[in-house]
Amino acid sequence: MTNSNSISKLTEDAIGLLKKLIATPSFSKEEDNTADLIENFLQSKGVTVFRYLNNVWAKNKHFNPAKPTLLLNSHHDTVKPNKAYTLDPFDPIVKDEKLYGLGSNDAGGCLVSLIAVFLHYYQQENLAYNLVLATTAEEEISGHNGVEILLDRLPKIDCGIVGEPTLLRMAVAEKGLLVLDCTAHGKPGHAAREEGDNAIYKAIKDIQWFIDYRFEKVSNLLGPMKMSVTIINGGAQHNVVPSECKFTTDVRVNELYTFEEVLDTIKANTTCDVQPRSSRLRSTSIALDHPLIKAGIALGLPYYGSPTTSDKALMPFPTLKLGPGDSARSHSADEYIFIAEIGTGIELYIDLIDKVIVS
Repeated sequence: MTNSNSISKLTEDAIGLLKKLIATPSFSKEEDNTADLIENFLQSKGVTVFRYLNNVWAKNKHFNPAKPTLLLNSHHDTVKPNKAYTLDPFDPIVKDEKLYGLGSNDAGGCLVSLIAVFLHYYQQENLAYNLVLATTAEEEISGHNGVEILLDRLPKIDCGIVGEPTLLRMAVAEKGLLVLDCTAHGKPGHAAREEGDNAIYKAIKDIQWFIDYRFEKVSNLLGPMKMSVTIINGGAQHNVVPSECKFTTDVRVNELYTFEEVLDTIKANTTCDVQPRSSRLRSTSIALDHPLIKAGIALGLPYYGSPTTSDKALMPFPTLKLGPGDSARSHSADEYIFIAEIGTGIELYIDLIDKVIVS
């Protein structure tokens, strides 16, 4: 167990940094000011810092290329505040033992906790693993200029911890995300006469298939596949039979299906043109006998499969998603994290990592 005075100091510094991050707008693709904050904070602690675009990273002082490397990653970009906010999203208010503000929970609490953990190990010698800290951009939009573009610039990574709010439960698997742009094609005609082929009606039939169809394979960790039609647009004026109707389908894929299998099934059962926007965000999992997971189980941490996607999907090595905060608060109005969650998160991260990297 880590010294309580050390935890208190790490927590105090982490909360101070989080307040500054909340007060600094950092929408996806506009994270330069928070990248400056993180860079300056690490430099003030004597850390040699590297930066590419709005991604800030560092490696432990006694980095040894002959050893395996553990990545500590979280993001510093945020979504835009929704209209239901009653508080200033950029004012880091502390009330009722909660720290309010945009990005406090997703994923500021995880981010500053992992930064604190990295500092805890930064100068330690004779670790079994190297540590690399990567605080990255564009996670909220799955952008190309975040962790994806940074990975080739990092040392070889063997495994990682991705900081996202999980109530300190281990997310050992994550559903993949397919976003499909679907277009139903018909023929135009006058609505008053028996003319045309209504694309909206054709879209309705396909949408009903998306509602009703059930993929057979159900994952023990991630449950069934889920398909949701989330956007629809068709027609331009009341008296013209529309020749085109477009709709968007959100597909959450468990680890038992490949994207290719899912697309083949959809195309075989619908008449619309189906175009996937991307195949980057595939389902991921980490083996339950991986040292990170074994360490977590030894600490009594529960594990589960996460229905949400994160930068974990972009990493070609085993990763554990874990962090303080609650995913249910993410993107909500008057977002907050409990102050106590940050200290608890720092201590748990250290207890977990100690079991893996301290020789």
